[in-house]
Amino acid sequence: MNDFEKLAQLLFPDISATTQDYADKYPPRPLPEGARVTRFAPSPTGFMHMGNLFPAYVSKLTADATGGVFYLRIEDTDKKREVKNGVQAILEGLQAFDILPDEGAAGEESETGDYGPYRQSRRRDIYRCFAKELVKNGLAYPCFCSEEDLDELRSKQEEQTVNKGYYGQWAPCRNLSFAEQKEAVRSGKTFVVRLRSPGDENRRIVFEDMIKGKIEMPENIMDIVLLKTDGLPTYHFAHAVDDHLMHTTHVIRGDEWIASVPVHIQLFKVCGFKVPKYAHVSPLMKDEEDGGRRKLSKRRDPEAAVSYFIQEGYPKQSVLEYLLTLINSNFEEWRRANRQAPLSSFPFNLKKMSASGALFDLVKLNDVSKNLVSQMSAAEVFEAALNWAEKYDETLFALFSKDPEYAENILSIDRGNKKPRKDIAKWSEIKDYTEYFYDELYAPSFDLPENILPADAAAILEAYLKVFDTADSREVWFEKIKDLCPKLGYTPNVKEYKDTPEKFKGHVGDVTTVIRIALTSRQNSPDLHAIMNLLGQQRCAERMQTAFEFFKSVNN
Repeated sequence: MNDFEKLAQLLFPDISATTQDYADKYPPRPLPEGARVTRFAPSPTGFMHMGNLFPAYVSKLTADATGGVFYLRIEDTDKKREVKNGVQAILEGLQAFDILPDEGAAGEESETGDYGPYRQSRRRDIYRCFAKELVKNGLAYPCFCSEEDLDELRSKQEEQTVNKGYYGQWAPCRNLSFAEQKEAVRSGKTFVVRLRSPGDENRRIVFEDMIKGKIEMPENIMDIVLLKTDGLPTYHFAHAVDDHLMHTTHVIRGDEWIASVPVHIQLFKVCGFKVPKYAHVSPLMKDEEDGGRRKLSKRRDPEAAVSYFIQEGYPKQSVLEYLLTLINSNFEEWRRANRQAPLSSFPFNLKKMSASGALFDLVKLNDVSKNLVSQMSAAEVFEAALNWAEKYDETLFALFSKDPEYAENILSIDRGNKKPRKDIAKWSEIKDYTEYFYDELYAPSFDLPENILPADAAAILEAYLKVFDTADSREVWFEKIKDLCPKLGYTPNVKEYKDTPEKFKGHVGDVTTVIRIALTSRQNSPDLHAIMNLLGQQRCAERMQTAFEFFKSVNN
């Protein structure tokens, strides 16, 4: 037994399994050729944000498009930063938008799949086994330097203006004899396990990023930490071991990790692993008031949190459709040609992603969502809004639950025709959209357009109160309004008014605007005939009488 083998046994006396044992336990996946295995590997250290969801969705699309596997791995080795129910928050964020893993963590304590455990904190012995193998082959070693030692090292490097870090001549534990290492371990000194980097500062690595293209960087020369003093791995080492054993083919992550690629490629090669393909996703951006752009911020932008979209009540399909416009520029063209096709049939291509950051625009998201909601049936809108309101709007939930048929009839107005209205982008807008149908919510407000005087509004309502009937057909209803126009100084013919505006106070559209304001307190609304039919004769009469008295008092 040579010194490296003795050192491996000294450091890991309890590890009897070999790396081959784990290779046998986690064999290659039985997938068709070309199938991609991707993962989402967050830390449970805070709320789920768009910076997580965006690359997670790209990973899901990549796997699905090739008949592969998308799995969820929880990287929870940093116990100091872990938050309570952090895993559940991650799962709820993914589930809210149907970005569902094929395998992996399924709850705080549960998981599914044959390549687990999927929580790194439960894979401790696996990492120690691979670390032992590296020590055994002279590719890793224990480092007994204290924080004070490392601070002193950095100070000396600053004085000599050399690269900071633990490497080469600046790695005092790198060349300790076995006797020295044995003495330090036996005396109870704490240690980390470091990689014995084979890097050369004069060499460079080149790799092909599937989004960014060809990237060239200096080779890693640092003896990075593999195992911390508590025996848990660093992110760098754990992800390499896990991606190898879980047979990840494509690592899709934020481009802040590009700087770590030399370390990661070196780790894969030193360990004898196949290097996965890399695809680094640029961050989502936001416009600044000064015309510039910045990264979407977890601290400054409420829409950075995935919970924002859930609480606001954006349909999951809307969010996914919008994200696809950012992911592949040809998505909108495809959607126009395939209006009813499921998102799963979109020919997603990882290489068509932009190398620069995409602009996250809530206005564009709202447009996408309004278009999608306009195509839903009233029953679908009602059910989705009711489910959302149960958790986020007690008043709306009570009203909708009290009379579902009435609520669905409200949502049916101007829906299902060739040009449906596009008023609703999210379920949190439903209460405002429907409030004038509910006496409990309705607050009268009789602001008129500038071209209509209160005296004329009062005259219109006084005349209409005598003839209206909510049971009238649409044709009879409109004829009655047109019949009122001449005696009130308005023309029933819009074209006539445009040709000779000086002859009239206005046209039939102005008359219906006054009636609309009296009934809904809005100058714009869905179909007025349908609204009156739903409100009923008594409520229409009461509201118009109230408005009439208001305009009359203003006139006096």
